[in-house]
Amino acid sequence: MAHLPDLQPGWHEPLGSLARDGGVNFAVFSENATRIELCVFDAEGQRELRRYVLDGPHDGVWHGFLPGVGPGLVYGLRAHGPYAPEQGHRFNPHKLLLDPQAREIVGHFGWRAEHHGYELGHPDGPRSFDTRDNATQALKARVAPPPVPCALRRPRVAAADAVLYEVHVKGFSKLLPGVPDELRGTYAGLAHPASIAHFKRLGVTTLSLLPVQYCIAEPHLAERGLNNYWGYNTLGFFCPDPRWAQAAHRHDPTAVTAEFRQMVAALHEAGLEVVLDVVYNHTPEGNEFGPTLSLRGLDNKSYYRLVGGDWSRYENLTGCGNTLHASHPRVTQFVLDSLRYWVAEMGVDGFRFDLAPVLGRSSHGFDPNAAFFTALRQDPVLAGVHLIAEPWDAAYDGYQVGRFPGRFLEWNDKFRDAVRGYWLKAGPGVGRGEFARRFMASSDVFHHGQRQPTASVNFIAVHDGFTLADLTSFSAKHNHANGEDNRDGRDGELCANFGVEGPTDDAAINATRDRVRRALLATLLLAQGTPMLCAGDEIANSQGGNNNAYCQDNPTTWLNWDHADGWLTELVSQLLALRAQEPLLRHPRWFANGPGEASIAWYAPSGHEMTPNDWHDAGQRAFGAQLREAGASTPRLMIVFNPDPTPLPFLLCNGPWQLILDSSGDSAAPLVLPGQPLNVPARSLLVLRHQ
Repeated sequence: MAHLPDLQPGWHEPLGSLARDGGVNFAVFSENATRIELCVFDAEGQRELRRYVLDGPHDGVWHGFLPGVGPGLVYGLRAHGPYAPEQGHRFNPHKLLLDPQAREIVGHFGWRAEHHGYELGHPDGPRSFDTRDNATQALKARVAPPPVPCALRRPRVAAADAVLYEVHVKGFSKLLPGVPDELRGTYAGLAHPASIAHFKRLGVTTLSLLPVQYCIAEPHLAERGLNNYWGYNTLGFFCPDPRWAQAAHRHDPTAVTAEFRQMVAALHEAGLEVVLDVVYNHTPEGNEFGPTLSLRGLDNKSYYRLVGGDWSRYENLTGCGNTLHASHPRVTQFVLDSLRYWVAEMGVDGFRFDLAPVLGRSSHGFDPNAAFFTALRQDPVLAGVHLIAEPWDAAYDGYQVGRFPGRFLEWNDKFRDAVRGYWLKAGPGVGRGEFARRFMASSDVFHHGQRQPTASVNFIAVHDGFTLADLTSFSAKHNHANGEDNRDGRDGELCANFGVEGPTDDAAINATRDRVRRALLATLLLAQGTPMLCAGDEIANSQGGNNNAYCQDNPTTWLNWDHADGWLTELVSQLLALRAQEPLLRHPRWFANGPGEASIAWYAPSGHEMTPNDWHDAGQRAFGAQLREAGASTPRLMIVFNPDPTPLPFLLCNGPWQLILDSSGDSAAPLVLPGQPLNVPARSLLVLRHQ
C-alpha cells in the first residue's frame, strides 16, 4: 500500500471495523483512555504503515473513517491513559491491542514477556511498567468483508422435542470412517454426509458444540507443548477458531468463516440445530500477573470485575484469574453484539453459557433479574434462539441451579448425581424418591415462575468428567497425561468399576458394565425434561479414565469408531424413536392429578401404589411409573426400574400391557395380563404400552 489517506471522523457505531462507502469505519469503546490510536500494518502484519489518532470520545467511543481501503486491511490499537493499577487502570501504549470486536484475526500467538504491560521479574511486579513494544508478535485484526445475513432456514425445534448432543468439532469426525482425510476433524467434517447420517440415525435434534470461538492456550499448557483442546479460553469473541477449519483454510480467516457458515447451512438442511458453548465469563488475560492483549489495555476498569479496596487485583469468580464485568452497560453491549453476530451472520440456533451466573452478578451477588438477562431476553435477534445456562461458577455462592429467568434451560447436575447413584449404587444411597423426582424434571428446582419441565437439561456425562464407558469402568480419575500429577479434574466423581479398574477380559464384569450403561442411557433419554447426550457415549467411547481431558488433542478425546458398540448405538436410536412417538415421554407441562391433566402414578413391585412408607423404605429400590394421558380412563405407558443385581417379579395392574423396550435385552415382548407378574431383569429399565 503506497499511500494511506488521512483519517476522517467516521461514525461511533457499530463497534469494531466495518467496510462501507469506499472505506472502513473504526469504533472502539474506552471510557477511561485519554487517546486511542489506530495502527495500520502491511498484509503480513509485520510492518506498521501509519498510525492515526481516533476521534472522540463520543459516549465512551473512539472512532474514525479511513477512505480508500477495505476488507483485508490489517490493524491493531494502542490505548493511552494512566498506568495506575491501584486505581484499576493499566494503559500501556507500548502494547499493540487486538480489537475485541475483530471479525478476523491474523498472526500466530506465542507467550512472550513483551506481551505483558509490566516488567517480568521487576521487584514491583505487576505495578511496574514495561516499555518494550510487542507489535511484531501481537495478534492483529483484519477487516472482514461486509456482513452477509444468513438465510433463515432454521429447523426451529420445539423445546419439548429437543434432544441435545454435546460434541467437539474435531473429536467427532477425526477418526470417522466415510469422511475424507482432508475433512476429518473440521467444520466441514462435522457437516459431512457420514456425520449427518450418524446424527439422524440416533435421532438427536440439536448439536451443542464445545467452544468454537477463537481461543489461545494457557501459558502452563504452552510450556508443556499442550493446547486448550476444549476451547474455554476465548480471545476472539467474533471469530471461529481456525484450528477446526480445513488445513487449506486455516491461515485465511475469511475462508474459515465461510467454512463455518457452510457447516451450519448443511446441518440446517438436514434438520439439525447448532448451539454454541460460549465463554463470556473470563479472558486469557488472567489476573494481575497476566498479559495485556486486548480488554485490559483498552479499559481494564470497565471490562473486568476488580477487588473492592484494591483495584490492582481481580475478582476471580471463574477460577481462571479474572471475571468479565457483565453488569457494565458497555460489556453487556459487547456480549450481546457477539451473540447477535453468531445468530445473524453465522446462523447458529442458540447458546450454552459457560459459568452463566457471572453474567447475572451485581455487587450483591447473583441476580436473576440482572440487566444483562433483561437485555438478552428482549433482544429481537435473539428472541427465537435457545438459551442454556451452566448454572454455577466458582464464587462462594456460585451454585444457582433453578434460578435463571424466563426461557433459559439449565444443566441439571442433580439429575446426573441421582441417576448415577441409583444405578451404580455409588456414593450416598439414592432412594426411589430422589430418583423419581429427578426423572420427572426436578419440579422442586424448576416448577416456579411459569417454568416448564424442559428447563431441566438432563445428562449423565458431559465433556468435563468421565464418559459413560469410563464411569462404569473406573473407580477413580486417571489424569496423569495432563501433566498435573493427577491433581486436576473432579475428585469423588460418582463411578464404579464393578471389580476391576479399567478394561478387563472378565466376561461377567463386562456384562454388568454393559447392562448399567444401557439402563443409564434409557433413564436419560426417557426422563421428563431436555435430554443431553455426550458424543461418544452411544458407542461406549473411553478416555482411559481421564475425567478432565481439556488439553488432550489426540486419540484420548477423538471418538474411537473402530471399537464402537453398535448394540448401544441401536439402543439409543430405539429410545429416541420411542421418545418421539410417545408425547407423554416429552410432556411440555408438569404432570398433575386434576381433571383434564396428564398424570403419573407410582407403583411398588407388589402392584400397589407407592405409600409414604414405600418411598422411605431404603431396602427396596425397584419401582414403576404409569403415565396417563389427559382425560384418559386407562394409563398409556408404564416404566419399570430395577437397579438390583438380581431379577425381580413385578406385579402389574391396570393391564393388559405389552412390553416394548427392555434396556437389558433379556426379555422377549410378552403380553402381560392384569394381575400377572412380569420378570424384570437385573439392572434394567422396561417400557410397556397399554393394550
